[in-house]
Amino acid sequence: MTFWKTDDELFASAKKELMVALVGDVLDVMGFKHQFLSQSLKPLNSASIIIGRAMPVLEADYYNFRTSGNNPLSEKPFGLMFEALDDLKKDEVYICSGASHNYALWGGMMSTRAKHLGAAGAVVHGYHRDTNEIERINFPVASFGSYAQDQGQRGKVIDWRIPIEVDNIQVMPGDIIYGDRDGILVIPQKLANEAFTGAFEKARGEKKVIKALQLGMSSVEAYKKFGIM
Repeated sequence: MTFWKTDDELFASAKKELMVALVGDVLDVMGFKHQFLSQSLKPLNSASIIIGRAMPVLEADYYNFRTSGNNPLSEKPFGLMFEALDDLKKDEVYICSGASHNYALWGGMMSTRAKHLGAAGAVVHGYHRDTNEIERINFPVASFGSYAQDQGQRGKVIDWRIPIEVDNIQVMPGDIIYGDRDGILVIPQKLANEAFTGAFEKARGEKKVIKALQLGMSSVEAYKKFGIM
């Protein structure tokens, strides 16, 4: 049974009917048991839901704003950050890793540009800054928290739309990033149909369990009858 035809339908239905935990449960059953990113990665706004196709971004530490060297990128402020940001498409998630945690990887002006482009959110394996500005425009961002120190003197984006590794999980362009207050999940593109179909079925089954529990059924009996808990 298919519950959606397009990404727009899938993402809207997931926001309405699912929780990240449900999709993670289905991935567990499918044998993919390590798809959640760090427990410390959480949306800035606990009510935010981030869901979209991954646009992976690779960052690296660079000492000083401009550094002469053998790579022309060394003399380019922020590296390829602006090019990567401008390449965001509708319903994509900017997901960034590779840098130390000594500076912020995301900020307010980046959020403004990403929102204008229709991006679904940003997930950075590090810190964000400009919290008030990000909250004001209501752009979904997940990070380890806020830290004002800028990346301009300290880091550069060195490539994007390439495979990256985040918390020992491979993130490929086009994978689905799904996050809420309980965690950030990476759903490989090839598994998305099965994982979300299973999650919608589980969500609808859980409604029956909740109703039975409300009517007084024991948890032992409910699990025996529905196989869900």
